[in-house]
This record gives sequence, structure tokens and C-alpha cells, in this order.
Amino acid sequence: MTQPLFHPDEVRAQALAGFDRVGAGIYAAMPEQHREFFAALPYLFVATLDDQGWPVATLFSGPPGFLRTPDDTHLRISAPRRNDDPAQAALQSGKLVGALGLDFSNRRRNRANGVIGRTDKNRIEIEVRQSFGNCPQYIQRRELYPVAGTPAPIEYLPALDAAAQALIRRADTFFVASCAHTELAQGGVDMSHRGGKPGFIHLADNSLWIPDFRGNRYMNTLGNLLAQPRAALLFIDFDSGDILHLQGETQILWQADIDHGVEGAERYWRFDMRSAWRFPQALPWRGRNLEYSPATLNTGVWQG
Repeated sequence: MTQPLFHPDEVRAQALAGFDRVGAGIYAAMPEQHREFFAALPYLFVATLDDQGWPVATLFSGPPGFLRTPDDTHLRISAPRRNDDPAQAALQSGKLVGALGLDFSNRRRNRANGVIGRTDKNRIEIEVRQSFGNCPQYIQRRELYPVAGTPAPIEYLPALDAAAQALIRRADTFFVASCAHTELAQGGVDMSHRGGKPGFIHLADNSLWIPDFRGNRYMNTLGNLLAQPRAALLFIDFDSGDILHLQGETQILWQADIDHGVEGAERYWRFDMRSAWRFPQALPWRGRNLEYSPATLNTGVWQG
């Protein structure tokens, strides 16, 4: 009997979005082109769950080759962990994990979800159970360049300060970690990308309002949030190298009839922040914007 490609709440999200039939190239092992893709990347976005079951997200960087695939079901990260990163501390053997590889230079992205196998202080090995690509929509093309410096210690934020608010309001890119149906082969932890024009996120106090644009129709993230509304968001400041991490609870609004909403939005979801931390000057690289995704031409920003 053929296993379904999606877990029940991904199927439910597809139905709520009005999709009749959704196909997907989701594999139980990494195709050769995915293995070559990961091996060339200088960074990787990773998600797991903390001890309280909340999604957490992080980013590893290293020279091309720091990601290796000894075979088609193992993705190895060879990089030291930050001692003060709660997400990296949670990456222990047996934990569910989601990884997103994204090449800002050409808008390619591939995901590898599974469970953590062997680990030590300089290595994390992912036993891949799901491998699939995503379309290049809403990925802004950037040129990355190395920057020398010393990362500053973690800053826990009881509330979003002016710098954090400004980063969110001008963001054209962020990443979302979610998890659902851990008992199923189609479930687990997932790391996904979201993009739009600067201003596509509306920030009101500690709540973020996020438009959902036309995509690949898999509904991986929103399907997870239907089942389990907890999520983590990761924002990158490409100018300063800061990383901002938020944890919160979500609610999906399936009808795009919000006053002063965003052009191109098919639905919205709200993220109510519960905790936040920041790593100043964390990245060994910076990014200059070369070109906004052509998909953003049909989208807008919040008005009023």
C-alpha cells in the first residue's frame, strides 16, 4: 500500500485553501542533486523542539563542504555549536529535526527532515526521512560576502525593543519552524522560508500578521500549525549579522478579507510572541540585495 505524501492536517489545510489535488516530489532519501546542493552551501537553517515541546530554530555556517552526505539518508553538519544558543543545545540524538538549504545566489532551496543520529560538539548527523525541493518564489537574490568579527553573547528580550521591531518591519525574508504529527512518517519538524516586499509583515505590539501568498500548495507549515499552533520565527539582519529568534502561538485566518491587507495574500496567519532572543553580529557573512523575487511583483505591503 502506497503511503500518503501528506499528514492529515496538511490535507485539511489544502482543502481549506480550496486545493482539489496536490502532488509532490517528496522522497524518503536525498536525490543526488540534493546531495550536491547541500555540499556546496556555506550555511544551513535547522529546527527542532526544546524540552517543553516548543519549536526552536537556528543557523549553522561554515566553508562549503561543512555539510556532507555520506550516503543518501544522512546529512552531516560539521560545525561547532554555540554554547548559549537554546536551539543548538536542543539538537541531541533522537530528536526530530528539520533542515532547510537555501542558496540566495540562485533561489534554489531543498529540505531534509528526519531525526538526529550521532552527535558531538562539532558534528550533528541527520537521518533523513523526507527530502524535497521547493519553488524559488519569494526568495530575494543576494550576494553574500565574508566578514570577520566576534559574535556577541545572547540577549534575552522580555519585549521587542526598537531594533527588533525595526528588523521585523523592514524584513523581506524570514524562516519558520513548526512541528506536527510526530507519530507519522509524514509528520515531524519542518523548517520553511517566507518572503515578500519589505513591509509585508505587520507588527502590532507582540503580534505579527503575516500574509500567505500563492506557493507550491503543499501547505507544510500551515498544516503543521493547524495541528499544533506553536512556532518559532528566525529573522536575519543581512547588514549587521544579527539573528532574532521568536517563539509564539499562531492562528490562521483562511479568508483574506482583512481591512488594509496585503495585495496578493490568499490568507493570513497571526503569530503571538511568547519569548524572544537575539544574537548580535552572529553571522560570519553579510548579504547585499541584488534582486527581489519576480513573484513579489504581484504582492504588496500593509497599508495604514
